[in-house]
Amino acid sequence: MNSTIPAPPEIQKVRVALAARPYEVLISKGLLPMVGEYSRYVINPCHCAVITDENVAPLHSGVVMESLKSAGFDPHLVVIPAGEQSKSMVSATELCDRLIELGLDRGGAIFALGGGVIGDLAGFVASIFYRGIPVIQIPTTVISQIDSSVGGKTGVNSHLGKNLIGSFHQPLLVIADTATLSSLPERIFREGLAEAIKHAVIADASLLSILPTDSTKDLTLLIARNVAIKASIVAADEFETKGTRALLNFGHTIGHAVESVAGYGVLSHGEAVAIGMIAALDLSVRLAGLPIAQAEQVLETIMSCGLPHKLPSSLSTELLLAALQRDKKFDRGAVRFVLTSQLGSAQVSDKVTIQDLTQSIDRLRP
Repeated sequence: MNSTIPAPPEIQKVRVALAARPYEVLISKGLLPMVGEYSRYVINPCHCAVITDENVAPLHSGVVMESLKSAGFDPHLVVIPAGEQSKSMVSATELCDRLIELGLDRGGAIFALGGGVIGDLAGFVASIFYRGIPVIQIPTTVISQIDSSVGGKTGVNSHLGKNLIGSFHQPLLVIADTATLSSLPERIFREGLAEAIKHAVIADASLLSILPTDSTKDLTLLIARNVAIKASIVAADEFETKGTRALLNFGHTIGHAVESVAGYGVLSHGEAVAIGMIAALDLSVRLAGLPIAQAEQVLETIMSCGLPHKLPSSLSTELLLAALQRDKKFDRGAVRFVLTSQLGSAQVSDKVTIQDLTQSIDRLRP
């Protein structure tokens, strides 16, 4: 199939230049009615499933289903409960059973319509169903458009930790309709900005000055800039074996522990990452020489975006440290932690100790 998709100039296109199979991310307002047309450039019309959740289905599934039918696809809508609790092996098994019942086979495909939970779960199901079928990502939240729909990381949570069960399964195409963001609750909109702040810290500090203050702004160009950052990192280190892709974990080591220990859904992923980034900034000041003024600039941005900056008092340091040591970013018990010595750059350090982590966690308390 043709992987170079012709599109009008108002559509931002970012290419994820993987050696084995590059793909494109299309970003603009009003793309959902074009899902079928653009998908035909990367896959022949086939029997397929549109996997979404109870929140997204009434808002966006109708136009996507109609678009796919008009383009010759035979789609089935599969709706699951919304929320992080659906991101589990139980849900993955139930989805596989449902796809078998619907008659999908190795010639089928999955369209993941929703936020990060749907993208991760549906992508994981696509990676294991009949040993792997294509997936096209249709992200509908800030966090999924900026970050999680791109790069091929898929997976589900264990009760022992976040994203501990998963696989790499790149999409054939990502279609990000920024018009879907206007329907987001304010809290969900704001949590997505955490990943943009992360990209600013590790790759482009100028992003800090252009983050929106509300959901009425057109985010097409901002999302395209963030996707370009992630695409370049993923292309350089697709399977996170060279150290480059690990930079995308800035704020996530402690953030995943906070999210897990709090209980999935109590704090959103972006909220937990915001807290994790503050700890990572503290460690960067103490261990990597990050100027305090730069750390304060990021903290002010986190607060201005309405993201939390303190650790809930109910989360004990002991439980957080236990969750940290189950995280996949630990290597044979040693911490691999992303630090920044200057905004716009980052590095992976193996010099962070449990004592350092304990001190930074304690500094997060009110």
